[in-house]
Amino acid sequence: MATEEIIIWHNPRCSKSREALKLIQNAGLEPHIYKYLDEKPTKEEIKEVLKLLGAKPRDIMRTKESIYKELGLKNVDDDEKLIEAMAEHPKLIERPIVIKGEKAALGRPPEKVLEILKG
Repeated sequence: MATEEIIIWHNPRCSKSREALKLIQNAGLEPHIYKYLDEKPTKEEIKEVLKLLGAKPRDIMRTKESIYKELGLKNVDDDEKLIEAMAEHPKLIERPIVIKGEKAALGRPPEKVLEILKG
């Protein structure tokens, strides 16, 4: 039986991201760790994650980041522009995001990632 790869959009400096990674590993799984701050995701990758999450761009944005305020994103209603901002400034993306097959979860709280690991 083939297993679906588990991918975590991970920031090692984030306690929630480290906690989610540990939960996955404690479940006996070894995810592919995607350090999205080092290797910027493309607009297409962000759109795919949004689709899997069933979310809008602002749902996965870190609205308290200074870059969010500097870019005036609070007043932006265009989803495409928000996605472009996240692709250009990945620090705006909330973490961790865990993907398994056709499912994804935002690890806020980290235990939410366990929901998609089952089955």
